[in-house]
Amino acid sequence: MLSKFLDPKNDFAFKKIFGTPKHKDILIHFLNDMIDFKDNAVIQTVSFLKTSQDPDVAFAKHSIVDVLCTDQEGRQYIVEMQVARTDAFVKRAQYYAAKAYVSQMNTGEAYHNLKEIIFLAITDFVMFDHKPEYKSDHVILDKNSHEQDLKDFYYCFLELPKFKKKISELTTIVEKWAYFFKHAPNTKEADLQKIIGNDPVIGQAYEALNQFSWKPEDLLGYEQQLKRERDAQSILTVKIQDATAAGEAKGIEKGKAVGKAEGLAEGEAKGISVGTKQASAHIAQYLLAHGMDSSQVQAATGLSAEEISAMQSLST
Repeated sequence: MLSKFLDPKNDFAFKKIFGTPKHKDILIHFLNDMIDFKDNAVIQTVSFLKTSQDPDVAFAKHSIVDVLCTDQEGRQYIVEMQVARTDAFVKRAQYYAAKAYVSQMNTGEAYHNLKEIIFLAITDFVMFDHKPEYKSDHVILDKNSHEQDLKDFYYCFLELPKFKKKISELTTIVEKWAYFFKHAPNTKEADLQKIIGNDPVIGQAYEALNQFSWKPEDLLGYEQQLKRERDAQSILTVKIQDATAAGEAKGIEKGKAVGKAEGLAEGEAKGISVGTKQASAHIAQYLLAHGMDSSQVQAATGLSAEEISAMQSLST
């Protein structure tokens, strides 16, 4: 059955809803709902900034964020939807925040003009295995007193796989946002009012995802993004299969060479074993290089934690 609501995790849809002036009120409500502001310093209005953060020098890294905006106090907000798992995402979050902080400073300006940077990310994978909570907030604290003297960086992460609640269990606005991001494409019209309750902004967010109100060119952009994601996944699958086949073939040939000295049958058996091991090593190296965390690589390849750790050490 055709779903009425599109997927907000789609990069095109996410930017359309949270990164355009048309839906500015949705973004303001979302930020106010997610961020733990001190002294009731809530967002009243936002202005969108250029999402492409150009390098200041030729050798610096170019970066593009999903949504970058500033509020009435000059605080800047980076909002990211991250679907693909990557071990480097925490590093990238800090890099983006630091770059936005530095970008505020022009030649001759005073340091006290620098404003707070707030980084908010929704991830479709688990970032912190040791944390059971699906939402986590991170600030810089004094190690002994736990006072927050360094106040200019704030990070908020919403890890969708950890969110398990059903519609009947939704009580807070944060839970409703988590449900929205995780289940919007599968939400039925009959369940919508149960989800919205007394929070009309959630209804506005769902209506912004109503594909029957989208322009044809916007639907095309949404479909093109889906195709890019499918193509990337297909390429990854083929490369893993190729690495497996190449590793096993190389191992069998090596085993046959060994077999000339030790007996053909024994050598071929040893070669198959070596080939399987080499194939696993090839796959592990490929997955690590593409951002998969070590525990998943271990589960996918059967290699030990020590073997994977050794690969990581060699690649750094």
